[in-house]
Amino acid sequence: MAGQGASGAVAVLSATLFLAPALGVPHEEMLQDTLKSAVVSFGAIAAAALFFWSQSHRHGPAAMRWHAVLWLPAALLAYALGSMAWSHAYLGGVEAVRWCVFALIAWLGANTLSRDRLPLLAWGIHLGAVVASLWAALQFLFDFSFFPQGPHPASTFVNRNFFAEFAVATLPFGAMLLARSEKRVTAALLAASCGLVVVAILMTGTRAALMALWLQLLFVFPVAAYLLRRSLPFGVWPTATRLIAGAVFLAVVGGIGMMPTGDGKIAAEQRGSTAIERGLKRTGSVSARDESLGLRMRMWGDTLNMISHRPFSGVGAGAWENEIPLYQAQGSQLETDYYVHNEFLQLIAEYGLVGWAFLLALAAYLLDAARRTLRMPREHGTCDVAWRVTLLSSLLALMVVSNVGFAWRMAATGALFAVCLGALAASDARLASRPAFFDIHFGWTGSRSLAAMALTGGAFALAVFITHQAATAERDLVRAARLALTIVGSSDPASPRWDAAKAEMLQLTRNGVAITRHYRKITPIIADEAARWGDWANAVWIWESVLSSRPHVVAVLANTARAYMVLGQPLRALQYMQRAKDIQPGAAAVRSIEVLLLARSGEEAKALALGRQAIAEGVADYDMLNAVFTLARRSRDFRLAEQAMHLRLAQWPNDRTEGWFDLGSMFAQDAHEPDKAIAAFAKALADAEPAHREALMARVPPSLRAQVARGLLSKG
Repeated sequence: MAGQGASGAVAVLSATLFLAPALGVPHEEMLQDTLKSAVVSFGAIAAAALFFWSQSHRHGPAAMRWHAVLWLPAALLAYALGSMAWSHAYLGGVEAVRWCVFALIAWLGANTLSRDRLPLLAWGIHLGAVVASLWAALQFLFDFSFFPQGPHPASTFVNRNFFAEFAVATLPFGAMLLARSEKRVTAALLAASCGLVVVAILMTGTRAALMALWLQLLFVFPVAAYLLRRSLPFGVWPTATRLIAGAVFLAVVGGIGMMPTGDGKIAAEQRGSTAIERGLKRTGSVSARDESLGLRMRMWGDTLNMISHRPFSGVGAGAWENEIPLYQAQGSQLETDYYVHNEFLQLIAEYGLVGWAFLLALAAYLLDAARRTLRMPREHGTCDVAWRVTLLSSLLALMVVSNVGFAWRMAATGALFAVCLGALAASDARLASRPAFFDIHFGWTGSRSLAAMALTGGAFALAVFITHQAATAERDLVRAARLALTIVGSSDPASPRWDAAKAEMLQLTRNGVAITRHYRKITPIIADEAARWGDWANAVWIWESVLSSRPHVVAVLANTARAYMVLGQPLRALQYMQRAKDIQPGAAAVRSIEVLLLARSGEEAKALALGRQAIAEGVADYDMLNAVFTLARRSRDFRLAEQAMHLRLAQWPNDRTEGWFDLGSMFAQDAHEPDKAIAAFAKALADAEPAHREALMARVPPSLRAQVARGLLSKG
């Protein structure tokens, strides 16, 4: 390999792993991981182009390396391409691109990451984590809100779990750079920067990352330090250097870690107001009774059901989120997540036997790599041991967090995974400790380099096109969603003053959907909000665009059925209701729309019986409870009507005023129970805004107004 070209490729990879975590989008019109995916993809292509360009200028043939571990992402890439023919083509294509970039980074690492180039890579990884940790610390301490995201502190990753899972996998590289430091000032600075990464992980309170952190700090790093004490500079540090490095690390972790958060939302979580308290509390909160873990266990159970039904073929690359409604427990309507939160289960569910082969081969390779690394001081000297320990420690942290997350699917973390495998493959080749078939060298000529450069040029053009299309679609759909939320959040969304904004929202939605109908996370928001102000005609085509990509989403099917019912198309409504019922007959949304359809078609007795059964089983939503109240009142089943309204008031308290008033009207006009009517009217008036009470009192039957007023005064 050409030294200059290889060094340039490593420099580009190092810059990529610095920029991907350090950069974020300062507005909501592009998803954070879209930017990171673009950075990683363009970085990988640029590194490959530089490498192939240098090879094209060589005099004479060269040799390229293919390590057996590279077959693993190549196999997933091949499966993903094949699954596009029989599973979800778009999701399979996304997976194919992901594994192609992964394989390219790993291959470049295997061919360029010599021992003397690894420090440059480590600096890029560590500094990227440090800058990302600085953003997280500012968010935790000062409510710094430059990057739109979920709960703080998420740095530039939109979700704090994503940041923590990346940061904890970078710690071994910071520790390695610290252990290699020969100057006291450098050691002190690296101790401080490592401390910042640690304290940022504590700030997130992400339990999977915390488990990996404690494993590193309490076991992996001490054992590694003992084994490498004679082969790295830290083993011969003067006592003063050791004391300074240790004191600086503890000062950063302890000093920043004891500072209270300046973010009111973090404080309101009551999970610890300082980083240290938060880290300890969250570690101690790991329990099977935990709501978050319980939710993930339900997803894992549904995924195991999927695996049991498709153990060999899998459901197709990336298709878990499309197929999971078909395998959920009956009555479930869990559609809040798009990944399993367990990389291993998701890989098996989607890739079947290929996924099993990948995981077993990866585990066998990493365990064997660890075994050989521990034996190397005796067999090969200590030249590569420290770097192999670093790479294996990073991969160990990554495997830990992958049990309860989806770190491989995050651009920066996936790139780190790939480069670690590539670096291990390069180390294997240097040590020549494997059979010949494990590390293959094949001839390479200038003409092949030119062909490879042409391919990278095509890949670059494709990446530009995909990035532009993704950015444009996200921008338009996010703008449309923000307009929809703004309109609904106003006091009068039906006002004509919003007509221009609604027209703009619809045009932006059409533009975004025309580019891609696959933004399952954003597009339904627009339809949901349009339905809130009564624009069912536009809501329905937006929901149908979602269903053209994700046909099994029960909530969207039920919403579409409800829209057609309101629009006076009962047959279309029945079709969508039946599709939802075939998937989840016991889901609340499905039973609700069935009650509404029966009521609309005149079969009120059947509707009321179904509603009564759903309430008895604890499966009812807002619309069903409203329908049951109306039907029960009409059929003079006042006890059932009262039960339905009380359930609605307890679970959806936002419109308590109208709920109590409807209940009072029923007791006054139909049930002839004046005492209950007076109590209900008084509660309605007590919950109403003071400015609206006079108008509300005018609606109370005249014979009860005085008593209602006295009841209101007694409540006051």
